[in-house]
Amino acid sequence: MSKIGIACDHAGYEMKEFLVGFLDAMGFEVLDFGTHSPESVDYADFGHPLAAAIESGELERGIGLCGSGEGMAMTLNKHQGIRAGLCWNSEVAALIRQHNNANVIVFPARFISNDEAVAMLDLFLNTPFEGGRHQNRIDKMACK
Repeated sequence: MSKIGIACDHAGYEMKEFLVGFLDAMGFEVLDFGTHSPESVDYADFGHPLAAAIESGELERGIGLCGSGEGMAMTLNKHQGIRAGLCWNSEVAALIRQHNNANVIVFPARFISNDEAVAMLDLFLNTPFEGGRHQNRIDKMACK
C-alpha cells in the first residue's frame, strides 16, 4: 500500500474529502493534514505540515488544495525539498511529473470538478519522471 498526504483550506475541503475517499478506495494510506471542516482557515497552516512530512521522508508525494491553488502552491514551494505544481488540466499534470519530478500536485478547487481532479491525480501518480536534461534543470532550482 502506498502513502500519500493531502492538505487544504476551507475552499478545498469538499474536494479533499472526495479525494480522500477515492484514494482510500484505490488502496492508498492517506495522511490527512486538514482542514477538517469548511470553516474559514489559512492554507499555510495545513500546507507547511504536508511539506514537512515529504521533506522528512515520511511521505513521497502529496496533494494540496485551496480556492485558486496559488496560495497552497506558494506555501509548499517555500520548502527546499518540495516541487509543487499547480494543475488546471491533464497535460500540465503529466508535465509536472515528466519534466519537473513534482512531488506535490496542487488543485484550484473552485475552478475544477472532482472528475477533472481525479483524471489529473491519476496522471500525477502514474507518470514517470523523464530525467536527463530535466534533472539538470531541477538541480538548478535549489537555493544556494
